Amino acid sequence: MYSKSLLEKYADVLVWGLTTSRTSAYAEGDIVLLQFQAPALKLAEALYTKLLERGIHPVFRMGLTAPMERDLFMKGNDDQVTFYPPGTRELYESLNGTVYILSPDSLTHLQHVNSKRIAAAAVARKPYRDILNRREEEGLLGWTLCLYPTPELAKYAGLSLDEYGNQIAKACMLDQSDPTAAWKTVFEEANTIKTWLNSLRATTFHVESDDIDLTVSMGKFRRFIGISGHNIPSFEIFTSPDWRYCSGTFYADQPSYRSGNLVRGVRLTFDNGRAVSVSAEEGEDFVKEQLAMDDGANKIGEFSLTDKRFSKIDAFMANTLFDENYGGENGNCHIAVGSAYTDTYTGDPVTLTSKARKELGYNDSALHWDLVNTQKKRVRAKLESGEWITVYDDGQFTY
Repeated sequence: MYSKSLLEKYADVLVWGLTTSRTSAYAEGDIVLLQFQAPALKLAEALYTKLLERGIHPVFRMGLTAPMERDLFMKGNDDQVTFYPPGTRELYESLNGTVYILSPDSLTHLQHVNSKRIAAAAVARKPYRDILNRREEEGLLGWTLCLYPTPELAKYAGLSLDEYGNQIAKACMLDQSDPTAAWKTVFEEANTIKTWLNSLRATTFHVESDDIDLTVSMGKFRRFIGISGHNIPSFEIFTSPDWRYCSGTFYADQPSYRSGNLVRGVRLTFDNGRAVSVSAEEGEDFVKEQLAMDDGANKIGEFSLTDKRFSKIDAFMANTLFDENYGGENGNCHIAVGSAYTDTYTGDPVTLTSKARKELGYNDSALHWDLVNTQKKRVRAKLESGEWITVYDDGQFTY
């Protein structure tokens, strides 16, 4: 799909993302897990070489193909669905970085799988995710995530493969002579916005669009973060609110593919922090089952805004990594139901015990599902003084 020179650029950007996302520098002998799906082999090979050149030990893992994953859920027993091989915990506790290259060859192969089995696999995966989160909090791990074009993705996005590939290249700055330098510029500009947002000391945010009337509580000791190298591309600026004081209605006008299921028109109404009304124009049963996965699945774990001046993504991409960073004419606002990000804590996240996270209203769940709204909207912030100011309007921050 991509030329050798473009693959080299992409790999350079991923190295930038991996190094930027970690608070301490990488050293020779560090271990980085490189996970990818079969169609992205050439990009994985290019990145593998660059990691070797830095003295890093890459651990190379290819994900299940669509038929393998489908058979695991359709034919595997409960133990097989939740199985992780011996040594997985030891590997995760030794990792210094992870890179995930998404390149699915199917988006619908799990549509007939009982979603409770998919949820069971997610719950079994959570302890390993917690290990990586802890290592990241300790400054021992960085990670990044990217997407490689496939015919399946292009098909469900309603684009040709070339159009799809061009959207990725454009969004990731690969069409520029020095993509890494371009990312550094975006990184610096985003820092200006984050500094401004955090200086406001807002207590509450109110989002209004044709279909949204949502109030989000900032919570104590919170900050906005984002555009940190974690996702390529990433243009969102976000926080993890205090879930207990979120109320009102959020509507996702953008479709979403998750675990082989297509959902459209998700509408959630929150009361005292919990989604008390859940509906969808398509895939409603699946949405309800996902939000019943565990006690935290029906609560808000993330609140995010994307400035259209940063993002060059102007097409639906049938993949959350790109769709949650949609720019277009109006930018986007999205929430995630499920787990929160403790790196939004203003102090040292390492000091946050489970009890402290709970007391501060950080949500915990095996689920983290981004739901995106691309409508024209206004976001106002209530300051500690009681004054309301507009912080986001018509797709961009007002700083």
